[in-house]
Amino acid sequence: MLTMDVGPLALGVGHVLLLVSLLLATLVGWWLGRKRQVNPEALIFRLLLAALLGARLAFVALYAGHYRDAPWRVLDIRDGGFIAWGGLLAAALLGGWYLWRRPELRTALGAGMATGLLVWGMGSLVLHTLERGTRLPDLALRDVQGRSVMLREHLGQPLVINLWATWCPPCRREMPVLAEAQRLYPQVTFVFANQGEGAGEVRTFLASQTLQLDNVLLDSGGRLGQLVGSRALPTTLFYDAEGRQVGSHLGELSSASLARALETLKTDE
Repeated sequence: MLTMDVGPLALGVGHVLLLVSLLLATLVGWWLGRKRQVNPEALIFRLLLAALLGARLAFVALYAGHYRDAPWRVLDIRDGGFIAWGGLLAAALLGGWYLWRRPELRTALGAGMATGLLVWGMGSLVLHTLERGTRLPDLALRDVQGRSVMLREHLGQPLVINLWATWCPPCRREMPVLAEAQRLYPQVTFVFANQGEGAGEVRTFLASQTLQLDNVLLDSGGRLGQLVGSRALPTTLFYDAEGRQVGSHLGELSSASLARALETLKTDE
């Protein structure tokens, strides 16, 4: 499962895990700080912001070349470009400073930090393990000419499957990035699985674009999204040559975040 429904919203499971970790860290800090009449809630939230900033800066530093032509994209965090070790380092440094400067908060803040880190770390490990145990669905879709295509026909080399729709703005924005990656990485198969639309709509959209996309398939009933547990678009799935899922990305891909995902796929191979 990649997303969870919260009312009309579909939130990524990783985002939900982060929010749950923050909530539990805040509750533990508040509970232990009651006797001394201190509350580390504000500091815990600052630590989260520091972690996000550190994780983003680490990502940008490693993939700086992808931002050279459009530096403003550094601020566009919708691409999900974060590196965990950068966030952990930033949070540890700021947390250590707070523990040194605020002795009255050491017990409450330290316990809150430890709780949040433990919940997030264990939850991330479980999610990663579950993802690695997922296989490519045994599903047949149709191409824009109406021919039936089994997804498993594309196994034999690494596989990237993009779930998209013509009405989805982030899907449209990331299409040039995926088209360029399809050209640059011939050793990786890219499949574009349209969700919930007919052949006419998809053909009209493709005809209006200057993109060259191979392997455009139609999933009119949205079955693939249901099978992989994602209601969010766009969703991009990464499989090794034998059909084991090795990664996923919810939301718009930038050239930097796609490069990182493809490096992870290459490393797994």
